[in-house]
Amino acid sequence: MLLHDEAVVVGRHRVDGDTVRVETVTHEREQRVELDLAHERVEIEHVPVGRVVESVPEIRRDADVTIIPVVEEVLVVERRLVLKEEIHIRRIRGSVRHQETVMLRRQEAVVTRVSKAGETEND
Repeated sequence: MLLHDEAVVVGRHRVDGDTVRVETVTHEREQRVELDLAHERVEIEHVPVGRVVESVPEIRRDADVTIIPVVEEVLVVERRLVLKEEIHIRRIRGSVRHQETVMLRRQEAVVTRVSKAGETEND
């Protein structure tokens, strides 16, 4: 004989609460950047020599100049090597100060909570 019986019924229903709004705000600012830009140019100079040599001279360096010998065979009663000219290549390095204005951006999130009563508050 059952006198009392309890049962549980589980369910869900939607309950509206506060609303949260998230916005992003972008801030911009200018900033000047400055850096050195390196460059290099080459000067080529032909230097007449006109000297008789026994063999072809090797390419050599003299400080910052690379010297490339140019020879020519000249027919005389006998064959001789004559150093006709040398090519001197000099490297000239330099730098230039460069300035430029660039645009930088930063974002931040603004969170606003709107209650059911219509009141707003920032988080």
